[in-house]
Amino acid sequence: MTKKLVLIDGNSIAYRAFFALPLLNNDKGIYTNAIYGFTNMLLKVLEEEKPTHILVAFDAGKTTFRHKTFKEYKGTRQKTPPELSEQLPFIRDLLDAYKITTYELENYEADDIIGTVARQAEKQDFEVKIISGDKDLTQLATEKTTVSITKKGITDVEPHTPESIQEKYGLSPAQIIDLKGLMGDQSDNIPGVPGVGEKTAIKLLKQFETVENILNSIEEVNGKKLKENLQNYKEQALMSKQLATIHCEAPVEIKIQDLEYKGYDKEKVVKIFKELGFQSLLDKMGEHENEEADEMPTIKFEKVEKLSDKVLSEKAALLVEIIDENYHTGEIIGFSIANENGCFYIPAEIALHSKEFIEWVKDETKRKVVYDAKKSIVALRWRNIDLAGIEFDVLIASYILNPSETIDDIAELAKAKNKHLVQKDEVIYGKGAKRHIPDEDILGEHLARKALAIYELEELLIQELEENEQFHLFSELELPLSAILSDMETTGVKIDVNRLKEMGKELDEQLKQLEKDIHRLAGVSFNINSPKQLGPILFEKLNLPVLKKTKTGYSTSADVLEKLRGQHEIVEKILHYRQLGKLQSTYIEGLLKVVHRDTHKIHTRFNQALTQTGRLSSTDPNLQNIPIRLEEGRKIRQAFIPSEKDWVIFAADYSQIELRVLAHISGDEKLIEAFQQDLDIHTKTAIDVFHVEEDKVTSNMRRQAKAVNFGIVYGISDYGLSQNLGITRKEAGEFIKKYFEIYKGVKEYMDGIIQEAKQKGYVTTLMQRRRYIPEITSRNFNIRSFAERTAMNTPIQGSAADIIKKAMIDMAQEIEKRNLQTRLLLQVHDELVFEAPKDEIEILEKLVPEVMENAIQLKVPLKVDYSYGSTWYEAK
Repeated sequence: MTKKLVLIDGNSIAYRAFFALPLLNNDKGIYTNAIYGFTNMLLKVLEEEKPTHILVAFDAGKTTFRHKTFKEYKGTRQKTPPELSEQLPFIRDLLDAYKITTYELENYEADDIIGTVARQAEKQDFEVKIISGDKDLTQLATEKTTVSITKKGITDVEPHTPESIQEKYGLSPAQIIDLKGLMGDQSDNIPGVPGVGEKTAIKLLKQFETVENILNSIEEVNGKKLKENLQNYKEQALMSKQLATIHCEAPVEIKIQDLEYKGYDKEKVVKIFKELGFQSLLDKMGEHENEEADEMPTIKFEKVEKLSDKVLSEKAALLVEIIDENYHTGEIIGFSIANENGCFYIPAEIALHSKEFIEWVKDETKRKVVYDAKKSIVALRWRNIDLAGIEFDVLIASYILNPSETIDDIAELAKAKNKHLVQKDEVIYGKGAKRHIPDEDILGEHLARKALAIYELEELLIQELEENEQFHLFSELELPLSAILSDMETTGVKIDVNRLKEMGKELDEQLKQLEKDIHRLAGVSFNINSPKQLGPILFEKLNLPVLKKTKTGYSTSADVLEKLRGQHEIVEKILHYRQLGKLQSTYIEGLLKVVHRDTHKIHTRFNQALTQTGRLSSTDPNLQNIPIRLEEGRKIRQAFIPSEKDWVIFAADYSQIELRVLAHISGDEKLIEAFQQDLDIHTKTAIDVFHVEEDKVTSNMRRQAKAVNFGIVYGISDYGLSQNLGITRKEAGEFIKKYFEIYKGVKEYMDGIIQEAKQKGYVTTLMQRRRYIPEITSRNFNIRSFAERTAMNTPIQGSAADIIKKAMIDMAQEIEKRNLQTRLLLQVHDELVFEAPKDEIEILEKLVPEVMENAIQLKVPLKVDYSYGSTWYEAK
């Protein structure tokens, strides 16, 4: 039997839990967020790791042996919030109830306890797993010890092994302390060497291996300033390395055999959960009792050699397994079916050559339940098989129920619903270079388990959708949309490769000229893409004002350069140089890479279950981010052309849809009246705010009014508006104040939606899409403010997303009903892009605006602008 020791960094995990979750308290007023987060992490560890031995280490006090070396060690850390301090005794009580040993050691940190026990365990041939929120512990990684660092929230962790550390940094775990010695650690107040950041430190360590070797080979170090700093701060570097080193021979007085985990004291755990009000954990306890030792329940499955009605039933869960993330090009490695007759695994070579199976897949009267309908449809369509009859999609359903929950595969979804049926794909297939297709018996069982999970989840998810009044959103919007997106993906968009290459050459010429101009203005040649070279040019040679500094020197970030516009001609040139460079690498070269060799089209993947607002996004390529405000960016659309001769690109987009949705949701009379009278909303706002007649509204007044109108939708602050308009914060604040005095209904909506979010924990769109916002009760001002802005914006942005999705479904129906050849190609933000024969344009000019404008009835009219041309560029 494998011996596995789990070592948990108690203070670190408690601290992470406290700040990851909103400040919760029970009916007795006891704060519980850290305890709850810590407990969830602990339960996940016990469930997934199945340790034979376990220890939770805590810090004994604020002073350790390191303070004798450097009394300011950890001196910049803020005092532990009392709301967290009062939860630590409960965490210890809970660990006691789980019969888990805790340990602390005077004058040492929890890290030192963990390092010491880990090394002892390795000698006794244990597999060791360390769990912490502190990356310093990655220095302990070995072939026998994995260090998992909390990544997002409290239960999502990133495992670090010698291989992954080598892959990420190009260093060994032992060199992590050298890395800290050079670059320091702000959180622990370890000084390091001034001017040496992570990039420089890694470069030095790759060349010299250790701090000591670097300091002994100073003359070989490149860079005058770097060399000076290393010489001047030699002792500080050695001290910093010493401070960062975990002491693996601490006088720990516990024996590993005493850390054996034998299970928890149910009575004690129940008592604590009841006292703290952890009802959800109490509800799960019965499940845990039946699952121990949390092994997957056995399932019976049958490998199918010959298809029959027993397998190809009237209704079944169907799994199409593609091992590659890109299902347009990925290989189908197998199928599985689960129905009332059992679970069945069908090898790909049998299924794809079986007439009976293909007919069943294409038969729309045979009802199928799937995970990711779009992926399944597209993968089969590339093999000329049309998947029909999809009745339910468990991925889309779970996304609607909670869009903030990251569900990467069926295993996670099943587990989230307390159905421990299937292991994660990476367990079966491995990761990275080690990814492989397992033996057929392992593969067959894995696929059968997946199908069974899909089969069992349907009823549960339908019930939850109905309870949330979201079944209509699922059945009438998202499920039909998945079929339309499948069509769009497989249709693809034709790309003029030669035009793209021409644009690439044009950009190269512009970049070369800009480089010459920048060097001329600087009076010296330098690497424009290097902040370390650019900073001294701008702030020392040209004496521009220093706005922000980083650990390694001057900040030359985009926001800094934007603020320096107008102060020197070089700034404008550098910003333009960066924009064109990104266009060249991300869009010209990026698009050329993803042109399909057979179709000469790009087949983007639309992400239907990703964003929290309900908006679609796209991958390979990302078409949502082509920077159309820049003329060179807009020109990229010249490469998007019709796929047929004598066809055109027809593009239609909603005009100011979010402001129209705001008018409807807020019920503001002035805003509604402006849209009903088809007034220019930005001019109208300028008239009201500046108290002038329409003919006295200047272009600058309208620009400011436009910034406020769109800013209000996103909960803009006076600071944000001042930055956008280049005015003082006070002026921006006055502007916003005047706006809310005029549009009182908008102000009431904004205040009301924040209160609603605090009471319910979520906000909804017009079509009942939810977004959960637990951070809205955070004690952290910045986190809470962001959550409030999210609460204001989500119903607006989410409703706009729902409306264009509804328009896509309505358009698809009209195209089919009228037997048109027109094809819907893309959805980008509020725009739909079609390709169509020229003789259908007259129909589309009436049909598209009519369908889009009537997708939903609001208190104000929706308005659609359209145009067409031989390219997407001409159509805009």
